[in-house]
Amino acid sequence: MADPTGLMRAAVAVEKGVVRCDEVEIPRHAMGEVLVRTRVASICGSDLHMVNTGWAMHAFPAMAGHPGHEAVGEVVESLSDKFAAGDVVLTTPHIWNSRCFADYQVVDDAHVLKLEPDVDLDTVTLAQQLGTVVYAAKRLPASLEGQTCLVVGQGSAGLFWDFTLKKLGAEKIISIEPLAWRRELGLAYGVDETIDVTGDAAVEAVRDLTGGVGADLVIEAVGSTPTLSQAFHLVRNEGRVVLFGLPESEEPVPFDYSQMFKSRADVFTVLGSQDEPGLTSYSEAARQISSGEINVQPIISHQVNIGEIDRAFAIANERVDGAVKIGITFD
Repeated sequence: MADPTGLMRAAVAVEKGVVRCDEVEIPRHAMGEVLVRTRVASICGSDLHMVNTGWAMHAFPAMAGHPGHEAVGEVVESLSDKFAAGDVVLTTPHIWNSRCFADYQVVDDAHVLKLEPDVDLDTVTLAQQLGTVVYAAKRLPASLEGQTCLVVGQGSAGLFWDFTLKKLGAEKIISIEPLAWRRELGLAYGVDETIDVTGDAAVEAVRDLTGGVGADLVIEAVGSTPTLSQAFHLVRNEGRVVLFGLPESEEPVPFDYSQMFKSRADVFTVLGSQDEPGLTSYSEAARQISSGEINVQPIISHQVNIGEIDRAFAIANERVDGAVKIGITFD
């Protein structure tokens, strides 16, 4: 059992773009909360946005363990009648309250999902991000039969979209991704055609592949200012656009409103999976991973100890050496 007065290792974002591992006090939990010993975590693209640009960050230095939100751990102390010490759980806090890059984290019981005790910790951690894709996909038609879908970006989120679109019956899935190893992974998760260029060249390539019409559905899974505008040049008239990537900044982001207007696209953003009753999308994601319906192991390209969190962020930022999803270990 954790000593609530002891010290733990935790990532601290000391300023924009700078993360290091410090020793801090183990947090105290209150009624309705659980103290979780983090076993495995992973870096999300949104963590990079937040640390590098300050989007949705309270302040720098940030809270210990923040902004990590993808993690699996073990309940060591509980002040909730929903969980007991020893429960293996997926933690699903809101990103602005998340603190999983630490040996211990406090989470309110509404944002904790109990898992089977024998789950594979390394892989089921990815149920947090896959769950957000499952949640977003509920706003799409039940069947994408006959539709051409385009996924911009083949990081872990884009790969999960590939899998999900194929599961929904998409006739053709196209990806845009400049990194060769990520394009190759996409083929394993359902992509039919890959595009290795970006910008205007990518728009022309999509037109070539769609007979000049554009894609029926575009998933923007990068969260950059250029790809935000590009999405509306990639979608067909009256098609759909899902803006899945987080904003780059708290500042207003310019985009091509004229093209959005002319495309008459049906557009939505994604936020709120953490508030879904019963955390059902996360539960479904955990089931898909644990059952082997989706093999997420190839997506986990690196595992780095929390003591080297600065190196983990550097790998994720630089996107070299086959980087896709960077796992954080606590042994």
